[in-house]
Amino acid sequence: MAAVSAPAAARTSVFNGVNPAFVRYELRRRFNRQTTIFTVLLPAVLYLALFRTAPSGGASLPHGNFAAWMMIGQAVYGAATAAVSSAATISVEKSVGWMRTIAMSPLTPPGYLLVKVLCSVLMAGVPVLIVGGLGALTGAQADADVWLVSLLVAWVGSAVFAALGIGMGLAMKPDVVMHMPGLVMTALAFLGNLFIPLTGTMLEVSRYTPMYGVATLARYPLNDGFSFHGEHSAVAGAVFNLLAWFAGFSFLAVRRFRKSTGRP
Repeated sequence: MAAVSAPAAARTSVFNGVNPAFVRYELRRRFNRQTTIFTVLLPAVLYLALFRTAPSGGASLPHGNFAAWMMIGQAVYGAATAAVSSAATISVEKSVGWMRTIAMSPLTPPGYLLVKVLCSVLMAGVPVLIVGGLGALTGAQADADVWLVSLLVAWVGSAVFAALGIGMGLAMKPDVVMHMPGLVMTALAFLGNLFIPLTGTMLEVSRYTPMYGVATLARYPLNDGFSFHGEHSAVAGAVFNLLAWFAGFSFLAVRRFRKSTGRP
């Protein structure tokens, strides 16, 4: 692989070492059958189980219905889960000495992060499409621009959790990381207002959790930022939440990469 055999002295940019061969290699590893089936089935099953559980006091929305609200939430959850699933493969790579091989290549920490995040985000598009298709078949109703913008934000927002998956994979041992992403993402999804409509104190707490920003931005075209109980979430706060968590997780991933490879 070119990224491995190139001399370290050739480093000239923050993304040095990134090339098509390395990207193709990473994509083949990410789109394996076992991981793809898991990441598709889980959000699809959750959507089918929850899309009829509208609040008893009414579930009216400015630009759609409750099924669309749940569909967008499960698209965010499915994309995030698919993106963070890279943690397991990265941890295995580290345990078999792959990071020592990387250390001898010209691949920089930002370049490593870029390729891993890119491949994870591409994979995250699969559950978004599946959940969107289920929504169309089961009565999810929303304006045309809501479908496009909301699902696009759910997909692109998975970059936050791709960075988290890299950090977890580089920090944890394989036997630990095999179970952690699923538990962590389920807890974050609940706190992030994805499974049931939160209100009051729980909604205030959710504003500081990683999935709140992506979920709020994805649902904004559907509900104009209002919850089912009339509480409003501002776009600025959601954008700040998304960027802050992405920066934090990216910092963690780059720091762990440098420690694993001995890079300054």
